[in-house]
Amino acid sequence: MVSAAGAEAQEVRAAVLRVDYPRLLPISRYDLRTEDLAFAGAALADEDNNTTGRFMGQTYETVTVATAPETAAEEMRALLEDGIRYVVLDARAGEVTALSDMAAEAGALVFNVRAPEVALRGEACRANLLHIAPSVAMQADAVAQFAIWKQWKRWLLVSGSNPEDRALAEAYRRAARKFGATIVEEREFEDTGGARRTDSGHVLVQRQLPTFLQGTEAHDVVIAADATDYFAAYLPYHLWTPRPVMGSAGLRPVTIHAAHEAWGATQFQNRFEELTRRHVQEEDYNSWLALRVLGEAVTRTSSTDPQVVEDYILSDAFELAAFKGQKVTFRQWNGQLRQPILLYDDRITVSVSPQEGFLHQRSPLDTLGLDAPETDCTAFQ
Repeated sequence: MVSAAGAEAQEVRAAVLRVDYPRLLPISRYDLRTEDLAFAGAALADEDNNTTGRFMGQTYETVTVATAPETAAEEMRALLEDGIRYVVLDARAGEVTALSDMAAEAGALVFNVRAPEVALRGEACRANLLHIAPSVAMQADAVAQFAIWKQWKRWLLVSGSNPEDRALAEAYRRAARKFGATIVEEREFEDTGGARRTDSGHVLVQRQLPTFLQGTEAHDVVIAADATDYFAAYLPYHLWTPRPVMGSAGLRPVTIHAAHEAWGATQFQNRFEELTRRHVQEEDYNSWLALRVLGEAVTRTSSTDPQVVEDYILSDAFELAAFKGQKVTFRQWNGQLRQPILLYDDRITVSVSPQEGFLHQRSPLDTLGLDAPETDCTAFQ
């Protein structure tokens, strides 16, 4: 290893740009967003990267910016004009594509830590855009594999009426075809808007959902596709026919959760909680992981050039420990991070996908999401 004394000093400056959108309050106050969401993960990543960096003559600094959608382009422009060439972007798909194009003009590399749309990994992919957040296809496949492993092959698919809900529902249809499940019936729960935490909210849902789900075809499991968090949390205990719930409620696919302890994750959780005085959330972990990917690449290449760094990240030589039982790597055909998906029931990790027995010629992780022959992405060719 090169010592700091013998190495040329390198300063690695990055940014986390979080776009905050107008939103209803979540169903549960337990799910209220914290002011430092995503930023806290970046702070921990800087600590981790600087621990190694001090021996390599490297220093890491990450600035954090929260912005409204209307001013996101202005904030991105300011970051690029300040010389920042690595941006962790916590935003929806529309802003991800627009801001990634701005970054590309400046030669900057962008890490998507939030947007799950398949199109961003397909026809709308960008050569300077890497995806830390799993796609909806990866999430749906993770759930589907567990259902098949349990022999729960007859699904009742219940989806919301918003575009994001319908896209998630389509991911579950694709997963059913991929792994041999049968969707025996589909029902769509209409989002009528309004408050979801009023005193009468749970009473209305308690009356609506059982009736809404009355008279369905025989099924083994309810698959919930509710990307907008409108109704799925109420599904357990409010079904007409008692069945397990998976997807957007019940057993959920996540990148991390605060009770995850396996594979050394306890030390990660402890360090995060000591730094932030709260539990980790997915966007914190995703931001941490994005910046750790950057730190690992800079360390291995001894370069701060975005193209050199990206080439290494997408090469067969790259791998990174992520407290998930195996090292994570990137798909060279669309810039998606391969990673295990935790299946979480709001208290423990019930299981981890890919499940045992789901094989792939390259990696079992490629059984989750779009494989190389399925991609419409040409930016990395």
